[in-house]
Amino acid sequence: MSTAPATPLPVTPGLKAEILAEALPYIKRFFDKTIVIKYGGNAMTDAKLKDSFARDVVLLKLVGMNPVVVHGGGPQIESLLNRVGKKGEFIQGMRVTDAETMEVVEMVLGGQVNKEIVNLINQHGGKAVGLTGKDASFIRAKKLLMQKKDAPPGDTVDVGQVGEITQIDPSLISFLDQGDFIPVIAPIGVGEEGETYNINADVVAGKLAEILKAEKLVLLTNTPGVLDKAGTLLTGLTPRQIDDLVADGTLSGGMLPKISSALDAARNGVKSVHIIDGRVEHCLLLEILTDHGVGTMIKSK
Repeated sequence: MSTAPATPLPVTPGLKAEILAEALPYIKRFFDKTIVIKYGGNAMTDAKLKDSFARDVVLLKLVGMNPVVVHGGGPQIESLLNRVGKKGEFIQGMRVTDAETMEVVEMVLGGQVNKEIVNLINQHGGKAVGLTGKDASFIRAKKLLMQKKDAPPGDTVDVGQVGEITQIDPSLISFLDQGDFIPVIAPIGVGEEGETYNINADVVAGKLAEILKAEKLVLLTNTPGVLDKAGTLLTGLTPRQIDDLVADGTLSGGMLPKISSALDAARNGVKSVHIIDGRVEHCLLLEILTDHGVGTMIKSK
């Protein structure tokens, strides 16, 4: 018996037309709406997925939406840290950032990764502009004092130059949107004395979505979405249901900053938050422009 893979069925012109027709109501509904996208995980390291992401962002812009990209860069930071002989350390999903690590983070996020994303989007016909929170000081931050787990209030752990957002000035992003530019933002903030702070990209994306009154916040992950303890995908959740999943330990570790940002955004004016599988080609288009999503949607109510 042959073990050769089945030949995929051809996509007929009629099927293509159906797909385009299905997208039309979504294009109308989200026209001129802001969509904040946190870009990370495999989608940032796999060449085919990177290309797919860039195409999706450009298409969303061309059909009248206002995508704003906030990116991480964990694997790239780890790679450079290893090359200089440092080992990354995390506490409650946050990277411990001493002065030397901060130099690496800024070099990778504000330089290498940011410019690669900008270049990819521009190659596909977009007008992307790379930024960090230092540009026009639009992301203000202070040192994050992280509460120790299961400790009395005020008992904190020092995670170095990790920042907590104190203020975001949306005027620079709004100006770029009006000029048909696509902002691509590295999650680096600036303190009152000019200090540089590493900020979790999920946190930046969530707060930016709130400030910009975004229609959607989309978080790309390396999982199918939010899973229950049996590993089943939970597709539609309310903030209260998310709270229950955190309380019973279903959600923990690196998912916590993502979930916390998602909840804050959903509770503070963002219409819907989507945690989607960035390993799926064209996941953005599937989630935003079709009836069949590729992850978990958290509704604002």
